[in-house]
Amino acid sequence: MERSIHDQLIEWKENKYRKVLLLRGARQVGKTWSVRNLAKDFKYYLEVNFENDRAIQQFFTGDLDTSRIISRLSAYYDIPVKPGETLLFFDEIQACEPALSSLRFFYEKHPDLHVIAAGSLFEFALKNLPSFGIGRIEHLFMYPMSFQEFLIAKGKKNILEMINIANPYSPVDPVFHGILTEILKEFLYVGGMPEVVNRYIETDELRSAQHILDQYLTGLLDDLNKYRQKYPITRLREIFDAVVHQSGNRFKLTLASRVANYYQIREALELLEMAGLIYRVYHTSASGIPPGAQADHSKFKIVMIDHGLFQRILGLNLSEHLLAKDFSSINKGNIAEQFAGTEIIKYSSNTVKPRLFYWQRETKGSHAEVDYILQREGNILPVEIKSGTSGKMQSLHVFLNEKKLPAGIRCSLENFNQYGNIEVYPLYAIKNICT
Repeated sequence: MERSIHDQLIEWKENKYRKVLLLRGARQVGKTWSVRNLAKDFKYYLEVNFENDRAIQQFFTGDLDTSRIISRLSAYYDIPVKPGETLLFFDEIQACEPALSSLRFFYEKHPDLHVIAAGSLFEFALKNLPSFGIGRIEHLFMYPMSFQEFLIAKGKKNILEMINIANPYSPVDPVFHGILTEILKEFLYVGGMPEVVNRYIETDELRSAQHILDQYLTGLLDDLNKYRQKYPITRLREIFDAVVHQSGNRFKLTLASRVANYYQIREALELLEMAGLIYRVYHTSASGIPPGAQADHSKFKIVMIDHGLFQRILGLNLSEHLLAKDFSSINKGNIAEQFAGTEIIKYSSNTVKPRLFYWQRETKGSHAEVDYILQREGNILPVEIKSGTSGKMQSLHVFLNEKKLPAGIRCSLENFNQYGNIEVYPLYAIKNICT
């Protein structure tokens, strides 16, 4: 399936000032597939998986002489390693910390060699390294498939072009808006994990996609157990479930577990965050830019890596989902807000870790809240998420008046539109507000 990150990988390949590339992301978001796809543009491709072939790890003992390492890898795999012709890929590099340390030397000693490393639990290994290749390694973060990638996978490129050129003053044709809304319903249930999407595209069966999601969830928690063997899997699952059930609200540690204490819950959240399975949405007063400058890190909401996985844990009624005319009846757990958060992350810069913010009026008795606070062209941009085609925008107006801002955005099932200083974007067009 076509992934948008491929264009960035090509740019990296062609850049004469490139550094060693570290491709980061949670398990099974498509990192290995994307590198193999890039490898088609090289004469030779050498892939080393440190989890599948642990014998290779002995090549990285000693003084980390990269010339010696390259020679041994070339002989072991019987593949030439030539600058400009070979793509050298270290997969699951977090399983071999000396290999991770060696990346800086590949850049210093072999700048003409194309080297990519990937790791789904990279953060765990990084904590054990006092310093790590500053100025010698560039990072690229990868996420599950976006709605636009899902459209391409379904063969809907022509409709995608309609979204890209639409705006609040020039909406999508009503017929195609209806089609896009139905496809969005599919995507909200299937999610963006590549294997799940591929199975759904091949079989056109939602229940088959459910089965893959179940397997994925089990595998994710098993992976975490490899790196924190003393931490109970049952507790991780409990906190993972708590993330789902507290969705849309400020996360309260006191409600997250019946048995775990404050510090154990914090550790579980940290593990899930390090694995790329959750993202915190921090409260900000949004009094200026960047919004992170006014963030309160003690107050946060949480979105999960994938809304399909989110719905699976929540226990969505499949029949109810298929018959629903809008999302309001299936918006358990604020799926629209979850979806919007993951889409914003996917369309933001993937060279830095994602940061999300929300605003809530702190005046006693006030319930005014704006789901996401973005920064666009040097300005604060408030974004309110709705699951239906209508809804009051009182919180958005309160925010605009209080901060003296000219405009805000509402994302909903409605077509592109405008109400005074509020621009309306369909949920399927979140990319349009991020770029």
